[in-house]
Amino acid sequence: MRFFKTDPTYRAPAPKMPPNAQPTPQGADAQPLKGIAFKIAATFSFFLMVSCIKLVSDAVPITQVVFARNLFGMIPILLMMGYNGQLLTAPLTKRPGTHISRAVIGVSAMMCNFIALTLIPLPDATAIGFAIPLIVVVLAALVLKETVRIYRWSAVAVGFVGVIITVLPHIGQGSGDTFSQNLGVTMAFAAAFLSAFAMITVRKLCETERTSTIVFWFTMASTVMSFLTLPVGWIYPEIAWSQPNWLDMLYLIGVGVFGGIGQLLLTQSYRFADASTIAPFDYVNMVWAILFGYLIFSEVPTPEVLIGSAIVIAAGIFVIYRERQLGYDRTRPARAYTPSKS
Repeated sequence: MRFFKTDPTYRAPAPKMPPNAQPTPQGADAQPLKGIAFKIAATFSFFLMVSCIKLVSDAVPITQVVFARNLFGMIPILLMMGYNGQLLTAPLTKRPGTHISRAVIGVSAMMCNFIALTLIPLPDATAIGFAIPLIVVVLAALVLKETVRIYRWSAVAVGFVGVIITVLPHIGQGSGDTFSQNLGVTMAFAAAFLSAFAMITVRKLCETERTSTIVFWFTMASTVMSFLTLPVGWIYPEIAWSQPNWLDMLYLIGVGVFGGIGQLLLTQSYRFADASTIAPFDYVNMVWAILFGYLIFSEVPTPEVLIGSAIVIAAGIFVIYRERQLGYDRTRPARAYTPSKS
């Protein structure tokens, strides 16, 4: 006998899982408070990394900082993979080209973000970075052909208004000259767009690839690619790599280690809660941006930054809420994604 949805005995078939998919945390594995704690710890570790970037950027070119981030960031990640017995299986893939493309996008995003961090205040760069989930919605519609209806489009529009409020009053103001401010804002926007595109690429990879494989390939490929920037300094001496003193070397190690630890904490958070539960705590980043910016760099956010950030945060949370209503689960792609800032 055929049953219909109106029949009380009807049960919808379970959705098909993609190959190598990892299930959303459920039952005993679902511990949302623990997941949230790991997420907040990850954001704190990332801002320790960001502080090291800003402290060392006057003495060391950004290309060298990006290399240090990837080189020293490998240490905690590879140690964790070894502990979990994944080092032998992680390199196995049938899609090396896609992994390399994802690494090119990720390293480019990292470079843009690091440049922005050296040119504009932490709260400003952080607020622009909040546009990433909104850009992901746009790219998901254009690239993945995901259906996006009026609610999420409206949230995206409102969110971009918030970004404009944050940015426009500050172009050409504050520390540095007009060119530096404009370049910093441009790099922050470029980093946000590239990070969103990297997330879309990771979503596609997650259809066939293990999380450990995605993280391994990005870690290794980004280290090699960032090292290849060394010869550029032979042509342009102003960005030539330098011999850091002991304090700058500690900062460079901190950039990598804190970034790697932050990535591990972020990945760990998705073991205990799904993406829709954890994602709103991305916005704790603004708390750290204000705190670190004020205490370490004497940066005080303007009212425009706070108002614009509040609008972007509200739009982002609405997108998360709406995607949860629609049944989208971003847990696995989020687990495999390395943020551009990290």
